[in-house]
This record gives sequence, structure tokens and C-alpha cells, in this order.
Amino acid sequence: MCAPYNNSRQPDICNLLLNRVSSTTSYCSMSLMFSRSLSTVWKVVLRQPPMSYQMFYPRLMCSSEPPPSRYQLPERDSLPEDIRTTISEVEKKVGFVPNFFSVFSRRPDEFRAFFMFEKALMGKETGNLTKADREMIAVATSARNNCLYCIIAHGAFLRICSKNPILADQIAADWQTADIDERQRAILSFAMKVCDSEELGDADIDALRQHGLDEEDAYDIGAITSLFALANGIANLTAMRPDKEFHTLGRPPREMET
Repeated sequence: MCAPYNNSRQPDICNLLLNRVSSTTSYCSMSLMFSRSLSTVWKVVLRQPPMSYQMFYPRLMCSSEPPPSRYQLPERDSLPEDIRTTISEVEKKVGFVPNFFSVFSRRPDEFRAFFMFEKALMGKETGNLTKADREMIAVATSARNNCLYCIIAHGAFLRICSKNPILADQIAADWQTADIDERQRAILSFAMKVCDSEELGDADIDALRQHGLDEEDAYDIGAITSLFALANGIANLTAMRPDKEFHTLGRPPREMET
């Protein structure tokens, strides 16, 4: 359903344009002539078209969603068997195929290498970092690198792993003011130094040791941060669009008022 336009202070530019051509131009030809100019008006001035436009021209308003990437994605049937299997397993597990997998599948060798490394780091059972710790690092790193896709996707995973519906949003906004404990703060402080390529010394690892973490945990923190620097860069490069399914994962359902 189209989102309502509620800002009554903005000029009804769309209606002005439509009224001017309605007497001489058919709906189809009007759409072709004005879709680009109206799109610019919506983005720059109105952000959303007025309600009257939504009511009379719903098809033009509710057009198909933007593509998942600026790069053309391959058909699944054209992919190597092992990559099709990986994508099918992910789809079975989460209920959809994340755009990240689809985009990376364009280059099979890189797909295999990336997800092998990702599985080794994010799925390992050894060390003192929890799954929530790892996802927390992913969200903070992605926020630092302005990667919308990874913030949304791994924000969902953090909500699930931490069983905390607001932690991911807080970390994405500003990890330094988020409601986290001193151990988590030490982890993210170390991760951000790696992310920013700051000099690291023994004192930084000693700060982790104060919270039960060791040198191998420090390595994991740095490796996860570095992995997501790569993921963030690829997502931004390809204009990767966050999957809408991620927005609601790990959030408690809202009760409708009666």
C-alpha cells in the first residue's frame, strides 16, 4: 500500500502538473512524459506525492521496487552447482535469498572465498566471543563505513542473537552511547581502532584481557572488522539494496489497537 503524504505545508506541485495536462493527455502518455520529472519533484521537494495523486494514479505511484543492485544478477540456474546449493540452504534457513548472496554470485570464485572466510569467523565455536559479540562488531563496523545494507542485515542478526530488539539500532546510531556493558565497550573500542587503521599496542590487548578476552580474541575482533570492511565496500560499490525482510526480523510484533 502506498504511504500517505502528510506534509500539508509543501506545495501540491504534482497536482499542478497533472491538472495542466489532464485535458489533453491520456494516462499512459502522461506517465511517459512526466514520470521522470515527477520523480525528481518527489525526491527533492515533496519526498512523497500528495494523497490525491496516490488515489488517482496508484499504478504510477506504486511502481516496482528498485533493483537489488546496480549490477545485473545472474539467473540461479546458470550458477555452478555448489553455489546454487549454498544459496538454497540459505533460502531454506532464513526464508529468502539475501541480495548479498545474489550479488556475490556474479563471481563464483570470490563467492566461495568470501563465504568460506565469513563462515570461519562468524560461525566458529571456539574463543570467548559470542555470536552476539560478532554481530555487534559487524553492525558497528558497517555503521562506521556507512554501509546501509550491512547495518540492516546484521542489525537483524544481532537482534536475534542478543534477544535485544533495540541494541542494534543503538549501536548503528552511536556505539559509544549505546546501552552496552564495559566488556562490549572494550570490544567495540578495539574494533573501531582496527576499522580506522589506528595504531594498536599491548595496552589495547591488555584492555581486552581485563574482560576475560585474550590475544586470539583480539585477532578475531580485528579479522571480523576487516571482513566487514570488505563487505561494506562491495555493498556500497554495487548499490546493494537491503532486503525488506531484514527490517522486521528479531522485532516483537506490534499489537493492533481495536
